[in-house]
Amino acid sequence: MEIIKVKDYEAMSEEACAFLVERINRFENPVLGLATGSTPEGLYKRIIEKYNQNEVSFKQVKSFNLDEYVGLEKEDPNSYYYFMKDKLFDHVDITLDNVRVPNGVAADLKEECETHEAAMKAAGGIDIQLLGIGANGHIGFNEPGTPFTSTTHVVDLDESTIEANSRFFNSIEEVPTQAISMGIDTIMRSKEILLLVSGENKAEALAKLINGEVTEDVPASVLQNHANVTVIADEAALSVINGK
Repeated sequence: MEIIKVKDYEAMSEEACAFLVERINRFENPVLGLATGSTPEGLYKRIIEKYNQNEVSFKQVKSFNLDEYVGLEKEDPNSYYYFMKDKLFDHVDITLDNVRVPNGVAADLKEECETHEAAMKAAGGIDIQLLGIGANGHIGFNEPGTPFTSTTHVVDLDESTIEANSRFFNSIEEVPTQAISMGIDTIMRSKEILLLVSGENKAEALAKLINGEVTEDVPASVLQNHANVTVIADEAALSVINGK
């Protein structure tokens, strides 16, 4: 596991952009695992800038999103499909036929999970998986206690996750209580993982990931067992590890 320490969120986003652009340009047909939320927003903003400067193209990229809320239509401004279009897809030359975000309103959610897994396999697997980490140590929506053997599945969201995500909704009552998420085994099958961490509120979780026991109580700790993980974290996120 390589840990890259940067000053702040802006520096994290800049470093992550350079990392991802290099990988996209290196691979002939890159398959990306993408994440949503506030952590990667700065990264996506910078990638759009690089695209506008003709430094990167998404024409050959296929992407698979980590997760999606159950019950939200694609057009819902709080859906992750909407987020990805608004923050990245609508601003680069990616083909929407090459984009897959789990369908949170599928008639058969179990079948949708299986379809997401099969599509990733058919694409040859994820080359680079982008991740954030929850304050409770979750990756994707894999909450504490999720088996390390899990593949894409429907999850019941932890109360702390619902509370954390309520800032994106008008009220906490509007936050969905379930989501479809790539499982931990799915994430671990990625050839390379890029984890972005910013802020003091993530410091405890990051310390457990790096120095703690590998346990399903801290889902992100499983990344210790992956052969190719890069962590880009700012000073605040590393404050517990550095004893500040």
